[in-house]
Amino acid sequence: MPNRRDFLKLSALAVAATTGMPGFLARAAAQAGGDKTLVVVQLTGGNDGLNTLIPYSNGAYYAARPTIAIPKKDVLTLTPDLGMHPALKPLMPLWDGGQLAWMENVGYPNPNRSHFASMAIWHTADPTQAQADGWIGRVAEQIGDPFCASNMGPNTPRALQADTFALPSIDGVDNFQLKLPQGVETAFDAMLRTPRDGEADYLLRATRQMMKNTTQVQDNVKKYKSGVTYPDHRFGEQLRDTARLIAAGVGQRIIYVTLGNFDTHAGQRGEQDELLATLAGGLSAFHADLEKQGLADKVIVMGFSEFGRRVAENASAGTDHGQGSVMFALGKGVKGGIHGSSPDLEDLSMGDIKYRQDFRGVYAEGLQKWLNLDARSVLGGDFTGPGWLA
Repeated sequence: MPNRRDFLKLSALAVAATTGMPGFLARAAAQAGGDKTLVVVQLTGGNDGLNTLIPYSNGAYYAARPTIAIPKKDVLTLTPDLGMHPALKPLMPLWDGGQLAWMENVGYPNPNRSHFASMAIWHTADPTQAQADGWIGRVAEQIGDPFCASNMGPNTPRALQADTFALPSIDGVDNFQLKLPQGVETAFDAMLRTPRDGEADYLLRATRQMMKNTTQVQDNVKKYKSGVTYPDHRFGEQLRDTARLIAAGVGQRIIYVTLGNFDTHAGQRGEQDELLATLAGGLSAFHADLEKQGLADKVIVMGFSEFGRRVAENASAGTDHGQGSVMFALGKGVKGGIHGSSPDLEDLSMGDIKYRQDFRGVYAEGLQKWLNLDARSVLGGDFTGPGWLA
């Protein structure tokens, strides 16, 4: 018969392998921060902010990009100076309704142009790269629940790594169920039927409740009917599953979704145009789905990329790794508009846009004002945001 230590190991393994949330943990999470959800969208590869939010009135923009600049006639006008890439047209109704925000010149001190290093900085919210765990992992530890945040996809990003437990990745909501590694099913079942004392008894009851609630959640997910047609691509599928997970009522506070590859060193117009169309089509369908479900006032989306691109195009009709860039946010809780001043294309840092807004300030607003959490304990300091939340 397996001993207490074996039981604790296998129970923890089961907890890490499932996306079901015990009912009492869900209630605790709700009490800790309410019923609102933050959906984080990662644009992997370094999205070119200048061709996303375009300074179309600035001659320096067109001088630096003679072949890849977005023509003025194609820009989706937002202000007398700024407009969106034409591929983002599905998001215009959100802009017109005051539910789309753009944050300008976002970055961090001592910028790093390495994909790996810069993404790690955004994931850990630590430009010194001293932190091992992710900012969302620290959120889960603050709430005390490993199931309050999930990644939509097969591989858990560093942002969701915690010091004391693993946060789940969901590669398709239809597989939203307990999955044990092969060969431990019999031993695990025997452990669930063995009386325990103390902390082992607590974990036993929690595990039983987790398995019961996982079944209930799977039933709720299968009942979900949105009536919205999502674009036929992986990003659209992940957002549809995100909406299904939110509608299932499993107490998710943060859900992480990824779209890539924005590393446009060559032939940028074709590549980025397609990616931004994918982004806009998916987000538009997601918002419409939330509206139909009556959940639009409970969810906001926040998007980022690990860095921007150089101001000047390169010889391959692309752009190389840069520094400051843009972030976006959308939803009914967002304060629509442009937050921050436009980049000064005459005052650059080694050919790059200088950052003016620390990304941790954007995170802090989402944590403090939307999720009602202690941003300081998650981010390790006080950071001022650009005021993107209503």
